[in-house]
Amino acid sequence: MNDTIIVVGLGEMGSVFSRGFLKLGHPVYPATRTSNLTDLAKKVPNPHLVLVAVGEADLQTSLDNLPGQWRNKTVLLQNELLPRDWQGKLDNPTVISVWFEKKKGQDSKVIIPSPAYGPHANLIKDALATLDISCKVLNNKEELLFELVRKNVYILTSNLAGLVVGGNVSELWAQHRDLATNIVDDVLKIQEKLTETQLSAKPYIAGMIEAIEGDPNHKCMGRSAPQRLKRALQQAHDFNIETPALNRIET
Repeated sequence: MNDTIIVVGLGEMGSVFSRGFLKLGHPVYPATRTSNLTDLAKKVPNPHLVLVAVGEADLQTSLDNLPGQWRNKTVLLQNELLPRDWQGKLDNPTVISVWFEKKKGQDSKVIIPSPAYGPHANLIKDALATLDISCKVLNNKEELLFELVRKNVYILTSNLAGLVVGGNVSELWAQHRDLATNIVDDVLKIQEKLTETQLSAKPYIAGMIEAIEGDPNHKCMGRSAPQRLKRALQQAHDFNIETPALNRIET
């Protein structure tokens, strides 16, 4: 029997990873919204890793409540994730940019391999492999940053464009490419401020095209799209950035 793994959040993603860990022989101890993590840490003081699988809106609260002895064992998987989200709270987390979709009552659908980086990246890869979900281990933090920004560009561009044109990602790129590239430009301005780096559009557009080709029928507008637009506009306002494409969507 291998060491215990804690999974905080048992939605669709948490359940997928839990199955993979179990198939590798790791006992999985679940933590739900009502779980007292401090009490749980007394029962399981030294888990092999702690997967924080809550939604992005609940991430900061979950990190604030994370027991100190778990903080060097943490794995993160949220959308719209960037280093600033864990800096000052976690020293060296394992991070995976999830590129598979899991909906209730359906098997996982892989779009492209999910990149992971950190101390537990190989275990994450092995766990997902038991479920036929492809994952690749990255070499350094620079590669991770690129992959996190690429995911953000894809999600934000498709979601925000979907508020205007609906449809799927292949239709967006084939029929509304100017709209998509204008949104990419605005999104990257915000990502530059959030990451404190300079970002060139070309590699991110190429990365977005790869994801579009991986699942051309993927719907553009998820239920979180209005909130993503509101958050992006607030960030642009906070950074004093001009985002004409996003402003047009709002109106």
